[in-house]
Amino acid sequence: MRILICIFAVALMACSRSPETPAPATTAPPAAAGAEVAPAAPVESAALSPEQIARLVRPHSPVLGRSQAPVTVVEVLDPACEACKAFAPVVEQLLFTYPEDVRVVVRYADFHPVSQQALRLLEAARVQGKAHELLAALFERQEEWASHSAPNPAHAWQIASDAGINVARARKDALATSVDDMLNIEADDLTALRIERTPTFFVNGKPLPTFGAQQLMDLVASEVQAAKSIK
Repeated sequence: MRILICIFAVALMACSRSPETPAPATTAPPAAAGAEVAPAAPVESAALSPEQIARLVRPHSPVLGRSQAPVTVVEVLDPACEACKAFAPVVEQLLFTYPEDVRVVVRYADFHPVSQQALRLLEAARVQGKAHELLAALFERQEEWASHSAPNPAHAWQIASDAGINVARARKDALATSVDDMLNIEADDLTALRIERTPTFFVNGKPLPTFGAQQLMDLVASEVQAAKSIK
């Protein structure tokens, strides 16, 4: 774990909402204006309101790890985001280190123009019980479908096939009305939670004090210790 922490101690540029992707309308109360966050080291949100906490986890959200684990890490990610790809080993390390104590709930953002098709595909893969496998494959082969210079979102389907997804079924499921509803809920929740960059993490409803792998590790360790102390 120490080696992994050292690797990710280097500051990562988080992916911001694309100028082509305006913030969607939401029924949530408008967020109060705050100071702009420095891109190289974004500061996480202030403490969440009860209404915001209620939005962190949805029934459709993919869950990695033991579903009844006492510590819930919510990760807001974009499969086309390079920083999200870079953080994937950190998330896997958390699940490896705390197999009984930590679960990771994934929420989706489409801050890149190529992302929405991938999100539809991921939701179709979830129906087949393979969202985790596909997300890992999309991260591993990110340059093949989400390159800044030559994006090719259609190639995500080939990656899905290679990952064992039934593509014929997934193409139908990806166009279902339920997927439209899921994407609308994700967008609405991201606006209410004031998410402007990926990845963004919450641990048992608490935002990171500042952005970084070490900060994530430390907050998870603190919450795991607190959970064990009340058993």
